[in-house]
Amino acid sequence: MNQRLDLEDARAPDSARAGVRSVVPLTAFYAPQQCALHEMGSWHPECPQRLAAIEDQMIASGLASLVVTRECSPASREDLERVHPRAYLDRIFAMAPKAGYVALDADTLMGPGTLEAVRLAAGAAVAATDAVIDGVVRNAFCAIRPPGHHACVERAMGFCVVNNVAVAARHALGARGIERVAIVDFDVHHGNGTEDIFAGDERVLMVSIFQHPFYPYTGIDAPARNMINVPLPAYSDGAAVRSVVEQKWLPALEAFRPQMIFISAGFDAHREDDLGQMRLVEEDYTWLTERILEIAERHAAGRVVSCLEGGYNLSALGRSVVAHVRALAQA
Repeated sequence: MNQRLDLEDARAPDSARAGVRSVVPLTAFYAPQQCALHEMGSWHPECPQRLAAIEDQMIASGLASLVVTRECSPASREDLERVHPRAYLDRIFAMAPKAGYVALDADTLMGPGTLEAVRLAAGAAVAATDAVIDGVVRNAFCAIRPPGHHACVERAMGFCVVNNVAVAARHALGARGIERVAIVDFDVHHGNGTEDIFAGDERVLMVSIFQHPFYPYTGIDAPARNMINVPLPAYSDGAAVRSVVEQKWLPALEAFRPQMIFISAGFDAHREDDLGQMRLVEEDYTWLTERILEIAERHAAGRVVSCLEGGYNLSALGRSVVAHVRALAQA
């Protein structure tokens, strides 16, 4: 995917570029190649092949003509320190091995390429946020790893080292003048790290669904008022998810009126994914994305940045990302 957006056209008023809107991609796609450098052993489900599976499906689907692939720089320490304390980052940077692996927790390892991947994953989320706020593109999807939503303020866990969505959201709030952001998390696992970072922050509303009881066994004990956590039993299907989204998420999002929406886009609730026991399919991810976009249209000038979280059945992951990105691109 090597199509590039004409930035002058993209920044022009709609009336000035009405004749080219149909051919100018308004969805950015960030996929830093160095994110594949992070690997935790051939046995680990959070593997570099996840990104290859997404790329293959994006090409096969023809979506390359509907998105613009954009480059990014590694996140700066300033970006990261809006979320994670300097002492935590210093420790992570110092632990990065030149060979072999270093365990951060039982499920999360650092290898020689991890630190570069971590910084580029967060950097992609920040770059996407800037591009959307600046009006260069309407929305964005970041095909990045390692994922982030289990990364707490001072703790790596659950395959996550730095909380990418939190870094992007804090950038929007702290550096770009956005006053209210919503975070939507539809991973099969509760985004406990994101909750740890934003619980009680009135500028942020987080809405999530997740299988329960299930790792990390959080999200149900007296969450803060700005956390709309919806636990679902194993084997919940698309009908169950759509019902709780309509009853719980959408009224809360409408009342909050976010000026920008971030998505922790986990696709491990797919019925083919062995790391969860839910029963979503591609059409459900399309429906979820469309509902999020409707909120964004009403309150956030369409501004949405989505970041990859889980999804470990490679075929299902690729197909689900295509469904999600196609909905973003057709907004």
